[in-house]
Amino acid sequence: MGSMRFVGLAVVVALLVLALPSVGQELEPQAYKIVPINVNLFQVGYILAVGDVSFTPALPAEDVEATINSMTVMLGRTLGIFGRSANLGFVLPVTVGHLEGLYIGEFTEVDRSGLRDPMFRLAVNLYGGPAMELKEFASYKPKTNVGASLRILAPLGQYDSSKIINLGTNRWSFKPEIGVTRALGKWSLEFYAGVWIFTDNTNFIGGMTREQDPIGSFQFHTLYTFKPGMWLALDLNYYNGGTTKVDGVKNLDLQQNSRAGLTFMLPLNRRSSLRFAYSRGARTTIGAAFDAIAVGYSYVWGGGL
Repeated sequence: MGSMRFVGLAVVVALLVLALPSVGQELEPQAYKIVPINVNLFQVGYILAVGDVSFTPALPAEDVEATINSMTVMLGRTLGIFGRSANLGFVLPVTVGHLEGLYIGEFTEVDRSGLRDPMFRLAVNLYGGPAMELKEFASYKPKTNVGASLRILAPLGQYDSSKIINLGTNRWSFKPEIGVTRALGKWSLEFYAGVWIFTDNTNFIGGMTREQDPIGSFQFHTLYTFKPGMWLALDLNYYNGGTTKVDGVKNLDLQQNSRAGLTFMLPLNRRSSLRFAYSRGARTTIGAAFDAIAVGYSYVWGGGL
């Protein structure tokens, strides 16, 4: 086994994201980790979120409590782009949820189940991570890496303009992001900065137009590696913006939120791993005061593994 086994463990735990959290709420350690090219990833994830979860922060709703169960299936592949390490990922999320609270002063219960907006992600290393085959990667020692990514959420989720609460958003969403990582022995530091940009939903609640300002998003992660493939991360994010307008009327729904959490990666063998995560709202204004527990299973193949 030797060093190739350790390389396999590193590849298993390095690829892309666990699931598809709501816009701005991402906590994703090692999203820019360098891995060998021509490796494929299959991943399934489950997230339980309980608390104040808002799909549409412009709604006149109060004291909303929700229990949201989400399952995700993800396919990914690593590759080289102009000699740089890169990866592609596609996430398909399905959600079953129950919400209850006051809507325009009256108690209301809502149940929803179905497809949320799927996500496509492309990430490319800009500095520190050339495209490498498995043999080259075995001797690679990460130091400082800089990467960039683009996420696209497609308006394919379940949506009905006659309903107040929907799983889909009926609009396109884009997130360009820069990620900087620094390895310090068993420790790693990570910082990501990005912005969510939205098109308009022109069929919001019976034909109105809903606009949303961009949301600036920042993530900070501190990781400690116990052994190859096994690590623990302290996660923190902050996001600001997202004020909405409905038919030109501005809503008082500016988001200035942060979340904190922990992520633990446990390798099972050189091809598969389990990932556990917990997070909660650290500072909340609109729709982020919830606890979330996530677990995921990953399997990789190809690329000489």
